[in-house]
Parts: sequence; C-alpha cells; structure tokens
Amino acid sequence: MAPAIRETRDLSEFFRGKRVLITGGLGFIGSHLARALANGGSDVILVDSLVPEYGGNLMNVVGIEDRVRINISDVRDEYSFRQLIKDQEILFNLAGQTSHLDSMADPFTDLEINCRSQLSILEACRHHNPDVTVVFASTRQVYGRPAYLPVDESHPIAPVDVNGIHKAAGEWYHLLYAQTRGLNVALLRLTNTYGPHMRVKDERQTFLGSWLRAILQGEPLTIFGDGAQRRDFTYVDDAVRALMLVAAHRAAWTNVFNLGGDRPVSLLELAQLLIEANGAGEYRLVPFPDDRRAIDIGDYYADFSKIRDSLGWVPEVPLEEGLRRALAFYREHGTGYWDTSA
Repeated sequence: MAPAIRETRDLSEFFRGKRVLITGGLGFIGSHLARALANGGSDVILVDSLVPEYGGNLMNVVGIEDRVRINISDVRDEYSFRQLIKDQEILFNLAGQTSHLDSMADPFTDLEINCRSQLSILEACRHHNPDVTVVFASTRQVYGRPAYLPVDESHPIAPVDVNGIHKAAGEWYHLLYAQTRGLNVALLRLTNTYGPHMRVKDERQTFLGSWLRAILQGEPLTIFGDGAQRRDFTYVDDAVRALMLVAAHRAAWTNVFNLGGDRPVSLLELAQLLIEANGAGEYRLVPFPDDRRAIDIGDYYADFSKIRDSLGWVPEVPLEEGLRRALAFYREHGTGYWDTSA
C-alpha cells in the first residue's frame, strides 16, 4: 500500500517551514521546484553557478526573489558547499551538465560536474549534515538504447554517451553513500522534461526547447531521420510533484524511480501536435548528423509503475496541454530566453 502523503495539500503541509537547499536552483526544473516550495512556506536556498552553458537564469525566479535566498556559487567549491548544507533538512540535488553532445566534445568538464562534484556534495553531507534527505535528479540516458519497451528500473544500464556514463556514476555514488554512510537518498530518472523556463536558445537541455523557439520565430522544426522515433515527455509541474513526493516519503530512500509521460509519441506526431497548438508551423526531415547518430537511442518510453504503485504519482498534464502552456509562456517571455547573447 502506498504511503499517505499523496495529495498536493498533504505535500504542502509536509514542506511548510522545512529548510531546503536546491542545487541548480536557478535552472529549469530547480526554479519551478523553488517556486512551489516558496509558495508553500519552505525556507529555500538556491545554489547555482550561472555558467551560461548550463541553463541557470535569474528570470526564472522573477516574483519569488523575496522568498528565496540565492547563492551564486559552483557545487565544485567544497568550502562553500560545506557551509551551505549545514542545518538543511532536504537537499534537492539538480545541478549537473545535461548536454549529451557537450559531454562527447568535452568529457573532462562533464566528469568534473557530474562525478567529482557529486562526491564533494555527498562528502559535505556525510561530514556536516548526515541527517539531510537527498533527492538526486538522474536521467533516462543511463539506460542507453532500450533492450525492451517500456523501460523499467530493472533495465540494463548501458549508456551510449559520456554524459550517461557520468550520470550513472552519480547515481551509484548516491546509492553507495546511502548503503555505507547511512545517508537518506532517493533517485529519480527523468525523461524529456519540458515547460516554461526550459532552455530554448539551443539543444543543450532537449531538442523540444529549440523547437519551441523555432516555431514561435516562424522557422521550420528540424527532425533528424524519419521522425518515427518514439519518446515520452514529462511536464515540469509533474516532475516537481515527483521530486517533492520522494523527498517526503521514507519509503523512497535507497530507491530509484522512473518518471514518464501520459503516452509515447513519435517525433513526427510531436511536431504535428506542436504545430496544431501554435496554430501554424511546418517541419522538415533532415539526415542525422554523424555526431548525433552515434549517440541516438532510437525509441524510448518509460514504465513508471514503480513510483505510481509506491507513491501514487502519475503524470497529470497531458502532452497537448503542456505544449499549449509552454507556447503561451514563451510568446510572452521568449526574448529573455532565446537571446543567444544572454
């Protein structure tokens, strides 16, 4: 039987007054999580390096600046993080390098951010706040090319790029510290999270971000290959709810959970849905560039029955509605997000 905390009101009560630290807090998912927590009365600290390539943006916290504390620092700064983690009750560890192509072009930076910095964070927790609850945001990329569909948490770990290897290592560091150091750790494997605040000026976070920018600027959507590849997509509000749920439940500790979407769609179907939601647009099919073909995983969609059965989580925002919300946000605020000089 799933634990009692399922509804939004119950989560709000759990987090009211809690001291929470979010790494990557000015980024896409981190800023939505910060808004939900601040609105619910949590004491929130956001840590972000604001390195231009990684998605942090002060625009993401407009309207809640007076209800959160912002610390501009790099999680690789061990001294700074030791001070920040003290007295915190919950750590949402969302900081990381997410670009698959960047990880292949510069594997050592990816190693520093997605491996060494994770060890530094865990060591700081072990020595300075061993009672903190840690929620680590991982990725479906650790699975690589699916051996079967839908992909559940028992699927082999077989990454096809450097980023996937390092994120898998980050998972194992967290699980190891849970098993041998007694830290309270839960892991989520996210898949194609989308919505307002996502990076749209390039494809460093997800191709859908660049599609949103393109369609609003009257440019065609670029689909690599034949567009038959299937994916599932998680709206950011659903991802935030999952993060809060695993933090609130002791049953989630030392567990790994997949997130997913309401249904898988082909990239061609996704393009058509986005064009329909926008009221105009077109797409073009182009051959796979060699660097992308080498790390493409083909079809992927998740089996999220574990978190559904354990914690009651299911995606609540249908893909069509999520696309409409994202388009509406970028119609109003897009310039500050797709300006490549920013």
